[in-house]
Amino acid sequence: MGGVAHILIVDDEPIGVELMREVLSDAEDYEITSAEDGETALKLLEASPSTFDAVLLDQNMPGLSGMQVLEKIKEHPVLSHCPVIFQSGNDDPRDIAAGLRAGAHYYLTKPYDNVVLCSVVKTAVNDYSEYKEIQAELDRRTSLLGLLTSARFEFSTLNEARALAALLSRACPDPVTVATGLTELLLNAIEHGNLQISYAEKTALNETDSWNDEVERRLGLPEYRQRKASVEFKLIGSTIELTIQDEGAGFDWLPYLQLSPHRAMDSHGRGIALANTLSFSSLEYRGNGNEVCARVEKDALISEEAPLAVNQA
Repeated sequence: MGGVAHILIVDDEPIGVELMREVLSDAEDYEITSAEDGETALKLLEASPSTFDAVLLDQNMPGLSGMQVLEKIKEHPVLSHCPVIFQSGNDDPRDIAAGLRAGAHYYLTKPYDNVVLCSVVKTAVNDYSEYKEIQAELDRRTSLLGLLTSARFEFSTLNEARALAALLSRACPDPVTVATGLTELLLNAIEHGNLQISYAEKTALNETDSWNDEVERRLGLPEYRQRKASVEFKLIGSTIELTIQDEGAGFDWLPYLQLSPHRAMDSHGRGIALANTLSFSSLEYRGNGNEVCARVEKDALISEEAPLAVNQA
């Protein structure tokens, strides 16, 4: 990520704002702006929609509520992609679900651990940086990929996964949306599939900012270095099928297909759900979970309506 990330904190409690400012500034070299209410926040965002890399938004404020501010952000053509982190003293799963459904990327329940705060903000900033890189990469790709009918690629590194996602999405309608979801699936094939990094391990790695280092370390280990993942592109009628396979042992994929309030405060774990609900017409895991088929209808854009499962078990 190039340059200093700019964070907007929206909260009507000055003490809380200063605490977050101090914690985040100690952790990373962020530029931090604050707003004491929703109206001020929207003025700042709309005046310079490309400035901010993440928004920390209090859910309960006088005047415009956090939910109302979030709705305005999601209606804006540029701001709609900026990650919003909801913060609230309410840990009711129904309220968390409502925030996620409205478009919040993450949810922090007060009081929260400083390590969790820093980890979630860093992940949000990195996700947005990756989104902007995908967008820039797509602009460089040739439109001749719209003529593609079938192809198969093998890959083994994160950079290869990102490059393939940018390349293949150019053959799809709404390539930025497809590229975002396809990137998630291809990265999962490497990190969780071939390299067997578990959910808990990634949580710990994110908290210590050592995920990339661990991926590179495992790529060099004898038991992993020969492993390959593959992605196959097929145009069948008006449907594009993208089938991804890895050499891992698979995983229990069902809980990850939809956004869950129980993972809303984790620094990761929503990529498959977002791919399923936003990027593709359908997503089908096969066998033990080390093969997934994503489908895109070529004559229709992907719907922005994302269903949400609330599992309170």
